Amino acid sequence: MRSVRAMGAQSPRVLPALLRQMGTMVQLKEMGLFKSKGLIGDKWVDAEDGRTLPVTNPATGETLTSVPLMSGGDTQKAIAAASHAFTSWSMRTASDRSKLMRNWFNLLIENKDDLARLMVLEQGKPLAEAAGEIVYGASFVEFYAEEAKRVYGDLIPSPFAEKRMLVMKHPVGVVGAITPWNFPLAMITRKVAPALAAGCTAVVKPSELTPLTALAAAELALQAGIPPGVVNVVMGDSVGIGNALIDSTQVRKITFTGSTAVGKILMAGAGKTVKKVSLELGGNAPCIIFDDADLDIAVKGALAGKYRNSGQTCVCINRILVQDGIYDRFAEAFGQAVSGLRVGNGLEEGITQGPLINEAALDKVERHVEDAVSKGAKVLVGGKRHSLGRTFYEPTLLGNASDEMLIFREEVFGPVAPLVRFKTDEEAIKMANESEFGLAAYAFTENIARGWHVAESLEYGMVGLNEGLISTEVEPFGGTKQSGLGREGSKYGLDEYLEVKYVCLGNMKQPVV
Repeated sequence: MRSVRAMGAQSPRVLPALLRQMGTMVQLKEMGLFKSKGLIGDKWVDAEDGRTLPVTNPATGETLTSVPLMSGGDTQKAIAAASHAFTSWSMRTASDRSKLMRNWFNLLIENKDDLARLMVLEQGKPLAEAAGEIVYGASFVEFYAEEAKRVYGDLIPSPFAEKRMLVMKHPVGVVGAITPWNFPLAMITRKVAPALAAGCTAVVKPSELTPLTALAAAELALQAGIPPGVVNVVMGDSVGIGNALIDSTQVRKITFTGSTAVGKILMAGAGKTVKKVSLELGGNAPCIIFDDADLDIAVKGALAGKYRNSGQTCVCINRILVQDGIYDRFAEAFGQAVSGLRVGNGLEEGITQGPLINEAALDKVERHVEDAVSKGAKVLVGGKRHSLGRTFYEPTLLGNASDEMLIFREEVFGPVAPLVRFKTDEEAIKMANESEFGLAAYAFTENIARGWHVAESLEYGMVGLNEGLISTEVEPFGGTKQSGLGREGSKYGLDEYLEVKYVCLGNMKQPVV
């Protein structure tokens, strides 16, 4: 299907009629942001074989538009465009790249309302939450626009009088960035912004479920003056696109956010051409509520850490471990807070919980709840599909959960929180660490010594103490164990896109005194 912009100038009265004919509810202030084609170089293109796939609104089931179902062949063209652009982009001064990235940041913020609405339509999260993601996602562009000017090398004190030794840093090359559906903008900017700051170019593969936000962001990058080919977008055949990125010798880095299973495939494939790899994979975040925790802070933090984006985030709290002394009070207060969440279409005012992304996600949530109940868990709040139908599920709280249940061992990726009792600190730490994942963990306590001990003992890449929302552009985001490799955000995230080169200058004649 053609993008709205491709239809040419239309009067304000004609445009809504065209949109209705397309079967869409997409109405933006700047309709030029509504793209439905891939971006290769400076051209918005269809798939080489003409195939398309629908993009649907998970809240209504309505088809928003169709986008190209692109293949490995399309991806090779995008790689070629990125490789061609790399030569000139990497040679630009850091100051030049910084100014263009700052332009991109400004445009993202100026178009926040349109981008947020587009995100709600294709992903389902509440509008206020989507607007928050736009600001969060744009913050990576702003941060790395500044960090572009701070890629420093080193002069090494030489042990030899006639030699000088120095270290310089270079962009790694073309980057293949594969992103998920749960954060359609932030997962892209968290990868592309440091890549561009370092002097790399990128081929972005957004989720086929949520490509529209990515395409709008790419349009704004072009409007910002970032040269064609620096940012390319392909979507569709995940296997074909992934294989093309892995097999290409021009692609020198793969960065991926998604499931551990797919991450392992990409990691193995990248070994064929020895690419750099960054992986942000699955999680199974524990949250420990100690009996000396501030109850109000613990409830507020756990609620935000569990139910944001309807529980569909990799750092979402998956297991709430509550000490005996506070268990009953916490369960009651937390249950009241969960009951107060409002479920519905994210475009409606006051909604705090949108739909799950698709039927498969809903089925997984149901399996976890049914398994827990069959093994002794008690439903305290919710526990079933919402009366709204489709993929809406009631915000759910389970009591008397145990480590025998699926929900304890697997990431539920939905609005379900199980409460697990514990007695001692070491028991809680042991249960928290009983996972192959190690992305994020949380703990609530008023005792500084206890909090410090827990933070050091948890086998996770990130720990929130008395805080349920820990993500920001200035911190190193990433995990340990099977939750991934590398870090995104902060000064550490820039190093993921740089190669270190050592230069030895020899036979330096000593001056005659």
